[in-house]
Amino acid sequence: MTGRASPAIGLIEKGNGMSRVLDGIRVIEQGSFITGPAAGMMLGDLGADVIKVEQPGSGDPFRSFKGGLYSPHYQAYNRNKRSIALDTKKAEDREIFDDLIRSADVYIQNFRPGSAERLCVGEARLRALNPKLIYCAISGFGQSGPSSQRPAYDTVAQATSGYLNLLVNPENPRVVGPAIADAVTGFYAAYGILGALHERAKSGKGTSVDVSMLESMCHFNIDAFTHYFAIGDVMGPYSRPRASQSYVLECSDGKWMALHMSSPEKFWQGLARVIEYPSLFDDPRFADRVTRIANHEALIKTLAGFFIKRPRSEWAALLEKEDVPYAPMYLVDEAVSDPQFVHLEIETEAEHPAQGTFRSVRNPVSFGGDRTPLAAPPPTLDEHREEILREIGHSRHMAEG
Repeated sequence: MTGRASPAIGLIEKGNGMSRVLDGIRVIEQGSFITGPAAGMMLGDLGADVIKVEQPGSGDPFRSFKGGLYSPHYQAYNRNKRSIALDTKKAEDREIFDDLIRSADVYIQNFRPGSAERLCVGEARLRALNPKLIYCAISGFGQSGPSSQRPAYDTVAQATSGYLNLLVNPENPRVVGPAIADAVTGFYAAYGILGALHERAKSGKGTSVDVSMLESMCHFNIDAFTHYFAIGDVMGPYSRPRASQSYVLECSDGKWMALHMSSPEKFWQGLARVIEYPSLFDDPRFADRVTRIANHEALIKTLAGFFIKRPRSEWAALLEKEDVPYAPMYLVDEAVSDPQFVHLEIETEAEHPAQGTFRSVRNPVSFGGDRTPLAAPPPTLDEHREEILREIGHSRHMAEG
């Protein structure tokens, strides 16, 4: 740790300040799209000073996904950061970059293996500048091996790890859902960096953190691998919902309800009372957990016949009264109005001087009961150039820029 205080960049601060657990840590993030930026954001959410180094003119390619240089895609993974545009292949910009590295605790990149060296930001060169640096390299398939040079995006990593097979409906095969592999890999990278910082506090030496999308998704998919290794069971898209007795059921108003019944018998007894069908368990197909798992499809049809008769709000009140594990299957515009969402202050916002109000969701981790929402808006391209150059003593570049 350098002992610096992270600069004030519009962070919202309240409470006891415990959320700034990484105050004094400087991170240089040279990431694009999701994996690298997600890792940087996670550290920034904890109070680190994250400086995002971007390509002059265009910046992170995610900036322009919806036109302009401030797309929602970019906003999602780049809050709590400062931006400076540098071309590290140019000597003048590389001089600035090198001084940033000398001042840093962590460097993050998510280039394809070999690209960092071509950009003059390989580990050997940066470690010579700063032996205490934590160097984090994020890749698709690892730094070596037969697939290391293949391009990797979210769906590729999901598929290779066996995870996508658990999401695709065999009756209507198509890719669904958000960029899980990208975000998960960013989280694992941040997790590795935190471990490396802890180790450096003891040894005084920097180290490398190597994380790939393939390895991240295999670990995230650990349940499926463990079932295969332990008993030779290859899980499919219905394996977990069948075992956990999970359901989504349409209500009379066209809205949907989710149930996760799990194994306690009391939940099933409560559900039988809610649907006013106490003889449900007289049917040998539904008599106990084993038979309900074996006859999951039939049980879906049976429950669907009841839930289609009432609106979702009525079912919610009845299920809550009987302590049945349920949740309305919200659209995101409904989720933000849920009383618990509001109570936990999950939504956070801050004002950007040029882009207006930035709204997002806060980091889910609280320290000492403090839910400080540390939400500096994502920076515009090169927004913090002058203050960053001033901090590292490059005033002449400020005058020339």
